[in-house]
Amino acid sequence: MADADLRVRTSAQPGYSANTLSIDPEEQMATRAAWLYFVSGLTQVQIGKRLGINRIRVNRLLAFARDEGLVQINITGRLANCVDLEERLKTYYGLDDAIVVPTPPDQDMVPQVIATAAGAALTERLRDGLSVGVGWGRTLRLSLQSVPRRPLKRLSVVSLLGGLTRGAAMNPHETASHLADLVDAQCYYVAAPALTDTQTTRDILIAQPMLREVFDRGSRVDLAFLSVGELTHTNTMSRVGLVSRTDVEELLAAGAAGDICAHWINDEGHLVDHPLNSRAVALPPDRLRDIPCVMIASGGKAKTPVLRGVLKGGMADVVITDEQTAKAVLAMEGV
Repeated sequence: MADADLRVRTSAQPGYSANTLSIDPEEQMATRAAWLYFVSGLTQVQIGKRLGINRIRVNRLLAFARDEGLVQINITGRLANCVDLEERLKTYYGLDDAIVVPTPPDQDMVPQVIATAAGAALTERLRDGLSVGVGWGRTLRLSLQSVPRRPLKRLSVVSLLGGLTRGAAMNPHETASHLADLVDAQCYYVAAPALTDTQTTRDILIAQPMLREVFDRGSRVDLAFLSVGELTHTNTMSRVGLVSRTDVEELLAAGAAGDICAHWINDEGHLVDHPLNSRAVALPPDRLRDIPCVMIASGGKAKTPVLRGVLKGGMADVVITDEQTAKAVLAMEGV
């Protein structure tokens, strides 16, 4: 818990007006009320009795004290910077919520600390009758370690993108299946590869009634739980063989910052002009804006540009990230 360092402003001549050097009754009364409220811990009713005024008057005096700078509260706990960044992210991007965790000294641990917070945040939102859309990636996989096993009624889990043609711990199907197992939910898969060889193949697949039904479900979920991927030669899509080194170089040249749901966007939140985006068997980013609550859990220096793109593009309602990444994202906005 953060410590509050509270100061009620005093001076050698408390309660004097700078212009007239006469006692200012309003400031004097407000200072007394502030001292009794913030330092002595009295209630507004108790202060009113002590000063002989009603509760409404006490409330106005306290507001006056805050507005005039008579009261200064400094939060000095180790999480104070994180709380400040949360409020700044929420305000700037119009988010419903932001969760910022301290960045660990070991950068390799960033996904784990974000995942722990993300799992707890997801758990708080899970309830009977909810439909949850799920993405993939290391952070999401790790986050499920923090989701306790508990059966929920009429909950469904929908994978928002196709899978891999070979087994892997980070297979989108595995992520959706694991969450569904934890909450005893019905699970819906996109029974197709996440990336096809041509756009024609992709169009044929998503036109199939079975896949169309899953995508319709995905676009109507109550909550989407996603991560974003950076654009490097060692990112998740590169490691599982979905994109080649040539693809990465071409995407960089096209201005891509990273991917969300297997679609490549720039740091402004716009899809880049690259053939991979027309071959993705996944829910398009623009349809995320219609989902009531989209949770994005990602962090680390390499993901700063793509995370900023998702936030700037209005694709997130809740963000879970680390302190250094939050600072870097806001710095890109000049705030």
